[in-house]
Amino acid sequence: MNNVKYEIIIYWSEEDNSYIAEVPELPGCMADGNTYYEVIENIQVVMNEWIETAKSLGRKIPEPKGKLMYA
Repeated sequence: MNNVKYEIIIYWSEEDNSYIAEVPELPGCMADGNTYYEVIENIQVVMNEWIETAKSLGRKIPEPKGKLMYA
């Protein structure tokens, strides 16, 4: 499932010494990585796992809303 179109927020964490990616529309969906590209790859895997787990539990999958306002 490479067609997920959720907004991803990526930032550097000094505390974790890595990039962090969060998907606000999928509660608890986060990943980290040593590089920007690694965190992108990791969050794609985690998003797919989040969606598959929700489906297997019979939970509703949120529709992607596009750009959200955070700042």
